[in-house]
Amino acid sequence: MAEQDPRTPLPPVAPTRAAPPASVPAQRYPQPLWPRNLRNWTMVWYRNFMVWKKLAVPSMIGNLADPMIYLFGLGLGLGMLVGHVSGVSYIAFLAAGTTASSVMMSASFEAMYSAFSRMHVQRTWEAIMHAPLTLGDVVLGEIAWAASKAVLSGTAIMLVAGVLGYAHWSGMLPALAVIALAGLAFAGLATIVTALAPSYDFFMFYQTLAMTPMLLLSGVFFPLEQLPSAVQAAAKALPLAHAVALIRPLLLGWPLQGAWLHVAVLAAYALAALLVSLMLLRRRLLR
Repeated sequence: MAEQDPRTPLPPVAPTRAAPPASVPAQRYPQPLWPRNLRNWTMVWYRNFMVWKKLAVPSMIGNLADPMIYLFGLGLGLGMLVGHVSGVSYIAFLAAGTTASSVMMSASFEAMYSAFSRMHVQRTWEAIMHAPLTLGDVVLGEIAWAASKAVLSGTAIMLVAGVLGYAHWSGMLPALAVIALAGLAFAGLATIVTALAPSYDFFMFYQTLAMTPMLLLSGVFFPLEQLPSAVQAAAKALPLAHAVALIRPLLLGWPLQGAWLHVAVLAAYALAALLVSLMLLRRRLLR
C-alpha cells in the first residue's frame, strides 16, 4: 500500500458534537442550608459594617434619638411627680429600662427594614449566595449585625446614664453581655417577620401587636409587680421582661434574682428564632 505524500492536505473532517450533559436539577442557592462553618457569616457582617460606616453618624443619631427622648422627657417630667421608685429616682429607674428597650428597637428595625431591603429590594442576599456561602451564613450574619447595632445603642444609653450618675459603672460590663444576648433574640424574632413580610407595610403589624405591648408590659416604665397577676404571668413570657430583669439590677447595683432563668429564656428565644427564620426564608427564597 502506497504511503500518502505528506504534502498532500488531509480531507476535511466533519466536526463532532459532544453529547449533551445529563440534566441536573437546578439549585438556586448553595447547599447546605445551615452555616457552612463558624467564620463565613463574618463576611456578611463585615459587608454590612462597611456599608453602614459610610452613614454611621446619622444612623447613630436616629437610633439614639427615640430612647433619649423617652429617658429625658419621661424621666425628668414624670420624675417630678413620681419621685422615687423602688428606692431610686425615677429617671435612674427609667434609664435601665430604656437601655433594654433601645436594644429591642435597634435590633428589630435593623433586622426588619434594612434586612428586607437587602433581601427583597436590592437582592443583595442573592448576590452573596453566588459565593461559597449558604443561606444560613447570610441569615446568621444578618442577625449578628442587627445585634451589633443593638449593642451600640444600648452601650450609648448606659454611658449617658453613667455620666449623669443614674447607673453604676461596675455593672456595665456584665450588662453588655446581656445586651448582646438580648440583641440576638430580638434580631432573630424580627428576621422571622422579615421572612413573612410581602412589603414594608407588613412591619407595622409587628410594631403595633408585639413591640408596643412588650414596651408597655415588660417593666420599662414602671415596676412589673404593679400589674395584675395574670398580666404579670403573660409579661414574664416576653423576652424584653427578662432583659429588663437582668439589666436593671446590674445598672442600679441591686442583687440579681433568677439570673440563670432570664439568661436561659433569652438564649432559647435567640436559638429558636434563628431556626424558624432559616426554615421560613428557605421556603420563601427557594419557591
